[in-house]
Amino acid sequence: MSVSSNQLWQQSLHLIQENVTEQQFNTWFKPIGFESYQEDTKTLLLQVPSPFVYEYLEENYVDLLSKVLTRVYGKGVRLTYRVVTDRMHNLTQVIEADPAETIEKPMPTTRGNQSPTTLDAAPQEIDSQLNPHMTFNTFIEGDSNKLPRSIGLSIAEHPNTTQFNPMFIYGPSGCGKTHLINAIGCRIKQLYPQKRVLYISARLFQVQFSNATLRNTVNDFINFYQTIDVLIVDDIQEWMTAAKTQNAFFHIFNHLFLNGKRIILASDRPPVDLKGMHDRLLTRFACGLIAELEKPNEQLCWEILKQKIQRDGLNIPDDVIHYIAHTANGSVRDLQGVINSLLAYSVVYNSKIDMRLAERVIKRAVKVDDKPLTVDDIMETVCNHFNVTTAAVSSRSRKHEFVVARQVSMYLAQKYTKMPAARIGKLVGGRDHSTVIHSCSQVEQRMKVDQAFNSEIASIENSFKLKK
Repeated sequence: MSVSSNQLWQQSLHLIQENVTEQQFNTWFKPIGFESYQEDTKTLLLQVPSPFVYEYLEENYVDLLSKVLTRVYGKGVRLTYRVVTDRMHNLTQVIEADPAETIEKPMPTTRGNQSPTTLDAAPQEIDSQLNPHMTFNTFIEGDSNKLPRSIGLSIAEHPNTTQFNPMFIYGPSGCGKTHLINAIGCRIKQLYPQKRVLYISARLFQVQFSNATLRNTVNDFINFYQTIDVLIVDDIQEWMTAAKTQNAFFHIFNHLFLNGKRIILASDRPPVDLKGMHDRLLTRFACGLIAELEKPNEQLCWEILKQKIQRDGLNIPDDVIHYIAHTANGSVRDLQGVINSLLAYSVVYNSKIDMRLAERVIKRAVKVDDKPLTVDDIMETVCNHFNVTTAAVSSRSRKHEFVVARQVSMYLAQKYTKMPAARIGKLVGGRDHSTVIHSCSQVEQRMKVDQAFNSEIASIENSFKLKK
């Protein structure tokens, strides 16, 4: 009986193969193993290699499976899965499928007669949003980043392979995550200029989705992202409390993954610590490669400093470089901030860069203890910088100087306190979370194009680090 039942399953596989692409069949159906068929209860038991495969089958192919099994085994067949949950310890879980369950379908990929939105772009015109200065040539290799860098370079040179997809990079602030994922994207664009590569922060993605929801153009939003060949998303921990944004990205992820497109994600923590993120997303994040970026050690900090100094044509003594590398707490951002501050001090006061000046700058620029910053600390420092009062910033006034100080306060609070946007909004004049998200996006966009504003932000950060 088992032989004939197995043959029936082989017939089912043949029918399935005729109704899906070769890649879809090899990815989702070929790994399925036939276990048994109980004719008295009409129960078919299949083994799938992971919870991820089970979830994907149930969410995308339940109708196809139902039709095929009815045709081959007859009406009333009950499908159950034995899901391998821990291959090392040979642990499995038997789950009964529910073909009648309403499955949330991915958004359609065809446009029909829908009018284009501002998100739409012709393939040759898409702006990748990559930083051209963040390349592998400027990403110094060390013990703390050797594995992620090597794999990232391999992915960049062979983006069409399905290995290590998605690539999930995590690590503390200042370890080089943004640089590495930009470097991967830049290298892909260099080698494969026809590919649609897009880098985007999780916060900006959320803003775009919110705007699409308000304009009732969510389908166009998702359709656009489903045309991307290499999608790079930074700081996805921002979505931990954004359920609707997660749901939209879930559909985009599924479509890109199924069609062999490359997905690269970055976060300040591993998937297991992304509390509030849907389990169905976490299983997908974990199905590729999870790579940790550690803070650079003193030697790597020294090499990073030397490269920046040579690139910028600066003249800084070796003893000062060693001192900065030793005291900058293993943060690339701190290293860059110290160098910028040294340069500013030397120009303003017409003094040479020596150890005495370095000690003075380090004292103001680098955190010396673990006392956390509060939103009040940040607002006070920002208000002092812009010469406004905290009461004015918390008010409903739309005066330009108040708006700028308010947006900068929200941006820095989001960056340094790790509070949810809703909480920050309440502390900054009783705003809602969407105002915080929009403010952070405005600051980020301005920093990209306004060097003077970028320097002001760095100056504020250097000021309040002393309070930590």
